[in-house]
Amino acid sequence: MSLRGKRIVVTRARHQAGELVDRLRAQGVEPLLYPCIAITPPEDTQELDGYLKEAAEGAFDWLVLTSSNTVEALRQRTEALGLSLRGLRAAAVGPSTAEAARAVLGVDVQAVPDEFIAEALAETLHAGPGVRVLLPQADIARDTLRDRLVEAGTEAIAVTSYHTVMGWGGVDLPGLLNAGQIDAITLTSSSTVENLVSRVQQAGGDVGKLCAVCAACIGPKTADTAKTHAFTTILVPSAYTLEGLVESLVEHFMPQGEF
Repeated sequence: MSLRGKRIVVTRARHQAGELVDRLRAQGVEPLLYPCIAITPPEDTQELDGYLKEAAEGAFDWLVLTSSNTVEALRQRTEALGLSLRGLRAAAVGPSTAEAARAVLGVDVQAVPDEFIAEALAETLHAGPGVRVLLPQADIARDTLRDRLVEAGTEAIAVTSYHTVMGWGGVDLPGLLNAGQIDAITLTSSSTVENLVSRVQQAGGDVGKLCAVCAACIGPKTADTAKTHAFTTILVPSAYTLEGLVESLVEHFMPQGEF
């Protein structure tokens, strides 16, 4: 396999790193965990809890889920409250989020856009006046999706469901970079890019060496953030999924003549 023996960094939060690690190992990779984000609940969950109770009672037409982190955050709060969202009509930004939402929350995911970004999700819903949408999201989430829905006349309620903070632990990435022992880094959100650079800087690492490593980005927004930090080799898969991310690495490292 073309990735056999490669050492590739996984920057996802610990609770969601497993799928990508498994896909990389299946290609012969040595995955190296370096969590760059973690999620924590809001300090005050009163607003979120209130809307979740409404959702459980059928007060919303759509529950919109923009990441697997959102799914995990809702799992934590609904379990704490003794609520169930099972059967609620939901939309998910991509297949991985949809799969997690069905498995963890039991919701009925009826809408997944062809392009796995917030703007495409807004178009997929075809929402308008009289439609009520609950949009739980990170504290650092962009307003793009909510604004698109509101412009269409939808009552879109955005509520913070979790805080994104810097991750910790994992391998000695600065040391491995100095030794030239990293082949690529996977990046699955803009926040992982920002926190990756910050973690390496805080550890006294060489950011120049970091940005010289191949950066496999799950989509264009993440890639744009990588560009602002001067990563020189950036991969973006045609399908913005973990499977597509791994495929982009295979294609990048595949020796010439094997296509």
